[in-house]
Order: sequence, then structure tokens, then C-alpha cells
Amino acid sequence: MPPLPLSYITVTDVSRLAPHMIRVSFIGDGLTTLGSTEPDRQVKLYFPRAGQDRPTLPDPNTDFMSWYQAYGALPEERRPVARSYTIAAHHPAGSSVDIDFVLHPDAGPATRWAAGAKQGDVLAMFGPSADFARRVPLSTSTKAADWVLIVGDDTALPAIAAILAALPEGTPARVYAEVGAPEDELPLGLAETTTVHWIHRDGAAPGNGPLVDIVRAAEFPRGTPFAWIAGEAGQVRALRRHLVDERGVDRRSIDFTGHWRLDLSQDDAPTTEDLAEARERLADA
Repeated sequence: MPPLPLSYITVTDVSRLAPHMIRVSFIGDGLTTLGSTEPDRQVKLYFPRAGQDRPTLPDPNTDFMSWYQAYGALPEERRPVARSYTIAAHHPAGSSVDIDFVLHPDAGPATRWAAGAKQGDVLAMFGPSADFARRVPLSTSTKAADWVLIVGDDTALPAIAAILAALPEGTPARVYAEVGAPEDELPLGLAETTTVHWIHRDGAAPGNGPLVDIVRAAEFPRGTPFAWIAGEAGQVRALRRHLVDERGVDRRSIDFTGHWRLDLSQDDAPTTEDLAEARERLADA
């Protein structure tokens, strides 16, 4: 049995992309190739507990369920905090990856770590893995559509940039991206066929901005779209319902991910809405 896609990664550089966005570059064994070719490759990062110089994790030379049970059995004071992130860039020649961290005002453990990250710090990374890849590749879905709709908040910006870079030349794309203020906008390497609408919260808290209302009021191009939506889970669900119920978009033509939950962390139990979303995903599959 091959080992699980788990590796220790070491910080080589930290740079500020915007007032509330930090890019951390990591090097590590096994990063020459990654287990997924999707542009929005997600990984799980494991952060060390206080007093640890690196996260303590079970042996990866086992199956996933056995490993996950062993992880859950670790004493809470030793069990690393886990959070999901999207790889912003992969550099095969240097066995390195870049991961962007949003500096939320209500800083959780990942934000606190990123704010103080320095060269030599060590995390663990699980994935990306083909075993957890989407049923239909993103490249197939975008090619089959007349145009592509991309909607997300700050946490989705790394994936948005990667998706736009991977779109076939000439693909019409419309992006609605919500950030705190104009200074939080990031260059996305736009093609002539891409239109970006930057939306500013202007003092509203993340998850309570105008993103949903603006997309609801937008005039869409003609033709059949493929939609990619990511960000706060409640906003993602609202946008998906809008596209399906009010715009008539085929639910199979929508890829959606709740990157985070308002007033909740990934350590909290799933809500009724989270469970309903999981059932919808299973039904679509």
C-alpha cells in the first residue's frame, strides 16, 4: 500500500500580497509532483500546538480511515489544528508550493500562525490527492460551457487566479470577487475574454458583504454557463440556490465549496445546512 499524500513542509519565504493577504512559500519532500492536476487543488494543513516545533501526526503508511482514526485519537493538547487551503502555485523544479493566507480580523489558529510565520517554520500537508478529486474534471466542465461564472471572497482568490490561468484561450469568463477594500484587490492575470467585478465590503464583516445581492442583480451573458463558487458556506449555498432556482442553471454545472463558516471553525460540528449540502453533493455525484 502506498503511503498517504502526507508530507512535512518548511517555510522558505513570506511575502505580503495585500494588507490582508500573506503568501507563504514552502519546500518539502514529495512536492515535485502533486496528486491532482486541477487548478483549484485543495490541501489540508496541520499546524503545531504550542510548544511543538512541528505537528505530531500518525504514520502515513496505512489507509486513510486508519490514519484518520489515529489522528482523532491523539490527545487534544498534541493533536494538530487542521485547516483547508488552496495551493496558489506549484513549482515542480524547486519541490515547492505557495499558499496564500487571508488575515481575518477575528484571528483563528491558522491566521495567527500565518501572521507570525518565518523561514524554517514547519507544517504538515495532506494532499492534494486524486482520490478526493471531483467526479468531472474542471477542464471538462469549462470546455462544455458557453461561458464561465466565477464567484468568491478573499479565501477564493488563489483558486480564482489558478482557474483563470487554466481556462482554454478565448473562454468567456465573468468573475465576482469580494474583498474588504480596493487595496485588497489582487492581479489575476486576466485574458481579454475575462471580466472581473471587484466587490468591496467597505466595513462589513466577512460573510456579511454584498456579494450575494450583487450577483443576484447582475445581468448574465447569453448561453449556458458553468459556475464555480467558493467562500463563506452560507453565501455559497445562497448563490447556488439562486443559480438553480432563479437562473435555471443545471445543478451539475455548478461547482461549489464552502471554504469557511460564519461564527464557526472547521473544528465545530457540522450544522444542519452543512449536512444538507453534503447530501446534495452525494446526490449530484
